Amino acid sequence: MPANLSADYKAAEERLRQARTVQEKLECLQEMLRVIPKHKGTDHMQADLKKRISQLKKEGEKKGVKASSTSLYVKPEGIGQIFLVGPPNSGKSSLVDALTNAKPEVAPYPFTTQMYQPGMVRYENVWIQLVDMPPISSKAPLAWIPSVVRYGNAALLTVSLASDDLLTEVEEVFEALKAGKVTLARRNEEAGMFDTGIAALRTMLVCTHCLDPDADDRLELLHELLGEGFDLVKVDASAPETLEPLRKTMYDLLGVVRVYSKQPGKPADMTDPFVVKKGTQVEELATRIHKDVGARLSYARIWSSDDRKFDGQRVARNYVLEEGDVVEMHT
Repeated sequence: MPANLSADYKAAEERLRQARTVQEKLECLQEMLRVIPKHKGTDHMQADLKKRISQLKKEGEKKGVKASSTSLYVKPEGIGQIFLVGPPNSGKSSLVDALTNAKPEVAPYPFTTQMYQPGMVRYENVWIQLVDMPPISSKAPLAWIPSVVRYGNAALLTVSLASDDLLTEVEEVFEALKAGKVTLARRNEEAGMFDTGIAALRTMLVCTHCLDPDADDRLELLHELLGEGFDLVKVDASAPETLEPLRKTMYDLLGVVRVYSKQPGKPADMTDPFVVKKGTQVEELATRIHKDVGARLSYARIWSSDDRKFDGQRVARNYVLEEGDVVEMHT
């Protein structure tokens, strides 16, 4: 069965060939394991990657670089991993506290968060991992932050509309990430890992403290600095109703769709969806279910809940799945 390796995997593999240090090699292998397609055809490759990662960790311990090569990695959970990045006192920890099951320390003084803090956000019937990162500032630089953030699926850039220094703060965030070869991708920019070693994360701008009396004026200044390229959402931790729309925003940011399976003659299972990247075809989902289903697939029937009004319509193997589709496979 072909592995069908993605461009992200091949880019990480190329960086591995050029890597010289234990940490660089470990980061490349971890990225390869994260993005490799998970099916029977890659079982042996996944096992080999895990073995090589384990060997590198042991090598790193012998060389005294255990902390830098093993601890600065957040194991992905849920349907996607989103990192919260921003300057001090921009409201990151308050968002994590309000949206997830994590309990970060929240205080009105800067640099409360000293290490990353992952939590899980519930959006309808799926979970999204949200990782609170330490603040990015020239006053207390942490050079390791880009090395962790680069492996995320997306980022939320938090900016406080109560801060008079927000323009300087935002510029410092961009500069620090750029130094670590991480860029925050605007709406129409390509995201992913590139052969140059640069990681571009699909990014949403989250403007906190939106109820501040001068929030609109500061937002106008922010637009002058960044342009109109970033989608944004305004929130305030003191107003829970402003936080709920952020859940859907995070889901949309991941660039995925939920589809549901159905056996002939039986109702669809609407509780446990398959989550796939936008653009995924029926045959790819069939292979994910089982390699034999993918190999023998003849056609599928689709039910949709949107204005397409599909009601068991027969589609070919190359049909592109959409959000909410119910799929019945026929071999």
